[in-house]
Amino acid sequence: MTAPRPALDPELRELLADMPLMSQLSPEVLAQLRRLPSTPIESLLAHRHVDRREVTVPAKDGAPIPLSVFSPANTDRTTAAPCVYWMHGGGMVMGDRFSQIDIPLEWLDAFGAVVVSVDYRLAPEATGTALVEDCYQGLLWVTEHSAELGIDPARIVVAGASAGGGLAAGLTLLTRDLGTPAIAAQMLICPMLDHRNTSTSSRQYTGVPGVWTGEMNEFGWRSVLGELAEDEVPAYISPAVADDLSGLPTTYVDTGSAEVFRDEDADYATRIWAAGGQAELHIWAGGFHGFDALYPQAPISVTARRTRTDWLTRVLLLPPASAA
Repeated sequence: MTAPRPALDPELRELLADMPLMSQLSPEVLAQLRRLPSTPIESLLAHRHVDRREVTVPAKDGAPIPLSVFSPANTDRTTAAPCVYWMHGGGMVMGDRFSQIDIPLEWLDAFGAVVVSVDYRLAPEATGTALVEDCYQGLLWVTEHSAELGIDPARIVVAGASAGGGLAAGLTLLTRDLGTPAIAAQMLICPMLDHRNTSTSSRQYTGVPGVWTGEMNEFGWRSVLGELAEDEVPAYISPAVADDLSGLPTTYVDTGSAEVFRDEDADYATRIWAAGGQAELHIWAGGFHGFDALYPQAPISVTARRTRTDWLTRVLLLPPASAA
């Protein structure tokens, strides 16, 4: 019997009706999806005054990791800018550094953030912690070059959507454990956090077509974890299995009520609070996975994106409450 599911937001339901949906991923389907055109970054930059820089940094094994750096152009700064270090979505098996890049570019517009997007390697070609370690090497490059990039190293936010949100969470755990570099906040947008795929929400969205289903989630995790046994899965790639969520920077988590990751995301924020940390959690009623990236003009999407920007503005631009 099909599990009951929260209803979709009415505007989103109407928009989604025109989108071809599937329930399964396979190596053959993945190969087809990877051949689709990537995000047209030039059209996103056409109306913006942005300086773009492309760099490549070495992974731990020497493989090249591309980074794209977007900075406000023609600005006469008296202080260094905040930085958003972006990790794209795609179930850890697809996408590139320009995927969902319109989201952090809104923060460049709103408060002059420098946006750096990392092209981490994908599963199944890369497995285990290789993905998050690629992200870490890129972040090290950003902090080491913060002066030339005009970045304030005390105001670096790691952010990502879906798989990128999970990698942002894993990267934050890794930097906490290594003690460097400092991260001011983490922005986790519908993050992919738990390889176990056993929550109520994952069961609700298994057996039905969708933007991201339980079956697709299982395929993504199987691709990245390879032959790892259950007790060998590292928290840096599946952050929900971390025993300790203390000592993390202030955190923003959002997700939709009508998606696979709803419960694991809500649980992650709850565990941060339980460990004495600060987190802000938003569950958008009727939102499916990635709703605001697919349909940014829908009313619920406009509200969700504005709410993130408002939170980042408070975190990055306002003085701490204790200093008031």
